[in-house]
Amino acid sequence: MVEMLFKELSEIPEIEAIALGGSRAGVNFDEKSDYDVYLYCTGDVDIEVRRQILSKYCDVMELGNHFWEYEDNCVLKNGLDIDILYRNIEDFGNDVASVVEACQGRNGYTTCMWHNLRTCKVIYDENNRLTELKERFNVPYPAKLKKSIIERNMLLLDKGLPAYKGQILKAVGRGDKNSVIHRSAGFFESYFDIIFALNEMTHPGEKRLQSICSKECKILPEDFEKNLEEYYINLFDNKSKIEYTLEKIINNLKKVVDNSKIW
Repeated sequence: MVEMLFKELSEIPEIEAIALGGSRAGVNFDEKSDYDVYLYCTGDVDIEVRRQILSKYCDVMELGNHFWEYEDNCVLKNGLDIDILYRNIEDFGNDVASVVEACQGRNGYTTCMWHNLRTCKVIYDENNRLTELKERFNVPYPAKLKKSIIERNMLLLDKGLPAYKGQILKAVGRGDKNSVIHRSAGFFESYFDIIFALNEMTHPGEKRLQSICSKECKILPEDFEKNLEEYYINLFDNKSKIEYTLEKIINNLKKVVDNSKIW
């Protein structure tokens, strides 16, 4: 079914390349795995053209969602979810270049798009441009990028005036649970960005990060899993417990950063 869908999509003039991401791009998937599909385009693809094609293969369609990237979220007739994301190939290449070549650190998730490019499976590539991007950015992890990510995100953890640690403690003191969740999410976005940079690994996205780090990262802070679990358990407890656990998480991270001698 999906092979026929990909063939029809590839015949749309504005679609230059098609790639599979997520588990379907590798070997660890089964017949129930969802599809993450990336369409690299030279221009906008008419929504009615998409509707006409997708209606042949999907029972449920939400076209033109733009909560994150511009995408069509659908359910195939076999019951599997399929997310189809539309990307301008020039913009995508420039975005990855700003990370890999210009070495610009970001507020968490810095290397996610690089990871997506490196791990995707190319299904169709009319002018070989997506393949060329994969080859261009198939490079060792830049030392300058590593330093940039760690510097920026360490400031966000507790060194800068608007650092997450202070914001979390203020929210706990006010009993503002929603703010505690929000600022904790930001804290761990930066925290995991630093860990992946330390290990010179591209960031795989928001899912199963603790498990991935435990299994694949050679450099981890002391009591990595223990301190994370302690933080989650005490998330809405008293301020002193949260502050104590945050201090341990940050200080243990600082130790491995200092030992890495990147400064």
